[in-house]
Amino acid sequence: MRREISNWWEQAKRDLVSAENSMNCGDFYLCAFMCQQAVEKGLKAFSMIKTKVRVFSTHSLVELGRKVGVSEDLLKDLRKLSPEYTISRYPDLTESLPYENYDIEIAKEQLERAGRVFKWLSTQMKE
Repeated sequence: MRREISNWWEQAKRDLVSAENSMNCGDFYLCAFMCQQAVEKGLKAFSMIKTKVRVFSTHSLVELGRKVGVSEDLLKDLRKLSPEYTISRYPDLTESLPYENYDIEIAKEQLERAGRVFKWLSTQMKE
């Protein structure tokens, strides 16, 4: 695996660990954001393997997922994770404080979604 791809993949895995750590310490909004980041970086790593192109003009997990051929079930997970790129961080998008909009149930759901995507990505990255 090229170093560039390996760097994206390793950072994706570390972001998932950070998501778990954030949930465990009660930073549920940060958990959601890190889930999105982990999945985005993982999809970008696999995209570089699959397409042989390094084009990262999007943060849309759905677009990235379609590029690499994820299943419809995983696309559903990506649809739920993708908005976390912005709504978990910016108070002007929901006119409230992001950290107040999240709880442990939401964090767990996003971790489960990210986990399903990572399970699939892990099998693809080994091929």
